[in-house]
Amino acid sequence: MAARANGETPKGRRRWRWTAVGTGVALALGAGGYALFLHARPYLHGSGCEVRTAIGKMPLELDQAANAAIIAGVAFRKQLPERAAVIAYATAIQESHLRNLAGGDRDSVGMFQQRPSQGWGTPAKLRDPVVSTSKFFDGLVKVKDYLDRDLHDAAQEVQRSADGRAYARHEPDGKTLARAFTGREPAAVRCWYPPDKKTAPRQAEALREMRRAFGGRLQPTAAEKKPAPRPRPPTASASATRARAGRWRPGRSPTPSPTA
Repeated sequence: MAARANGETPKGRRRWRWTAVGTGVALALGAGGYALFLHARPYLHGSGCEVRTAIGKMPLELDQAANAAIIAGVAFRKQLPERAAVIAYATAIQESHLRNLAGGDRDSVGMFQQRPSQGWGTPAKLRDPVVSTSKFFDGLVKVKDYLDRDLHDAAQEVQRSADGRAYARHEPDGKTLARAFTGREPAAVRCWYPPDKKTAPRQAEALREMRRAFGGRLQPTAAEKKPAPRPRPPTASASATRARAGRWRPGRSPTPSPTA
């Protein structure tokens, strides 16, 4: 009687319930589809890399990721603690956004914008990321108590830039990159390429460049020694290096080795 008095019938109530259920299902599917799109979106736009750790994430271009891997590799070769890598990352982000620049302010060049006129080396040498990173670390380990100093203070002692305080703002990103590329957090780096992009294998060249950064302790696995049967889009793993030379020890005291 009440339903009829309100103009509502049992059939109308059932129709309303099914409409509500259908709307809920549609909203759930839409939310799930959007979440899937957000996850897949990077792969829809050509090539790139992403660093994702417990303390943060960063998007990188392929050349930036390669330079970040070189910094970790050189720090590994010189047996420097993770803090040294954090300082190097923050410095390189401020100076060049992790890019190997052909020029800059006055005669500055390379990833760390080192100046030939200030005794850093020739422009050609400083455009080599392995060499420029080695030179930066060689300067850093000469800074007294650099591990205990504020990051911007230690970096400024090496760089002698106009405003050393600018390095401080990049410390969080430096820590994120160090966690990923030193391998402290496994599988923290991923890179992608267009599905239809194919390139010829350059395994020998890749291993040669990795040894330049990591040093003679780098030993390829049996699988890495075998030639690839055909090119296919590669992906990046924990440190983008797959080094088998040993485990990174963040707490180890700095033991500088000769420059590259």
